[in-house]
Amino acid sequence: MDFEPTEEQRLALDGWERFVRRDIAPVTERYRDELIPKEAAHQLLKQSIPYGVGAGWVPEEAGGVGLDFLTSGLLYEVLARVSPDFAGLAFVTEGAAIKLHRTGSPALKERYLGRLLAGELIGCSAISEPDVGSGVREMRTRAEPVANGWKITGEKMWISNASIADVVVVLARTGEHQFTNFLVDRAEHGFRSAEISKLGLNGWSLGQIFFDGVVVPEENIMGGLGGGLRETMHGFERSRCFLSMLALGISHAALAAAIDYAGQRHQLGKLIAGHQLIQSLLAEMAMNLDAARLLVYRALSMMSKGQRCEKEAAMAKIFATEGAVRITSQAIQVHGACGISREFPLERYYRGARLLTIPDGTTQINQLILGRALTGVAAF
Repeated sequence: MDFEPTEEQRLALDGWERFVRRDIAPVTERYRDELIPKEAAHQLLKQSIPYGVGAGWVPEEAGGVGLDFLTSGLLYEVLARVSPDFAGLAFVTEGAAIKLHRTGSPALKERYLGRLLAGELIGCSAISEPDVGSGVREMRTRAEPVANGWKITGEKMWISNASIADVVVVLARTGEHQFTNFLVDRAEHGFRSAEISKLGLNGWSLGQIFFDGVVVPEENIMGGLGGGLRETMHGFERSRCFLSMLALGISHAALAAAIDYAGQRHQLGKLIAGHQLIQSLLAEMAMNLDAARLLVYRALSMMSKGQRCEKEAAMAKIFATEGAVRITSQAIQVHGACGISREFPLERYYRGARLLTIPDGTTQINQLILGRALTGVAAF
């Protein structure tokens, strides 16, 4: 298994990294712990899309950049080293775009896909509910047929991009055991949202979305009646991989900060980089990061080949996010008292890493997915 970047990937990554540090970082730095405003989000997306971030998964013939998932993941990892908040915002919008490309009607794609791929619209997907997380079949949000389409009623919670999304792909119950995706336009159909205050990654919107009898036309069904659950399961594999890329980016930034600090800080007559315990911490951080990379790259490589990777994506999500918690905690330890100061970025890296162990299946849910794959027996 060769995950060494190709020459083409290297060139793309080099140009992208220069652009991120020159044009993305100065903007996102202003919103380290506050929501990236909608206007700034649109502008950042428009700037990033030509590089393949925000429109990479959709084929070129449909208006996207047509990247494979591994190449896209490498780009997101570079971005997450500087701004995991914007990286999350971009891949959630990109997720809505690929769902629309895969399952939307021609009329729906004509109206919305080009604008999503141009950064003119911000998208999101709405699955989780206040009392419904990983048990998707227990959801209460319903869509009922009416004279002029479908009426959607319910509440979604823990939705990324909720406060700034222009369009949402919402999964709703359309029958006893039937679940369907609908595209809902905030401006045209009307849905309300409320931001949720959270531990970390506060530049990235997370909130509730309320559908108070919202009516959408028949053509806004995506993937046909009853096709929503299948598409949702595919989406979880993708989301787990790309959340893992955010964890890799945060881990890389924390390790780089720790190495830099160890090479500057003197204690007991020498640089702390020369102390055995500091070197042990740095070595363990580097091993955890490289091991996580290999797991994530494997899952992305499988997705690029069109293969299912439920087990591999779950494994990557567990190891990369839990590894990011360990790495950022150890980076704080290397910094000593400075590590807990808000004058340094380490405490922010730690909060962001800890948050990533929860969405798209907690560590424990992903362990159960692995257990099911290993034993053939479902625990949930």
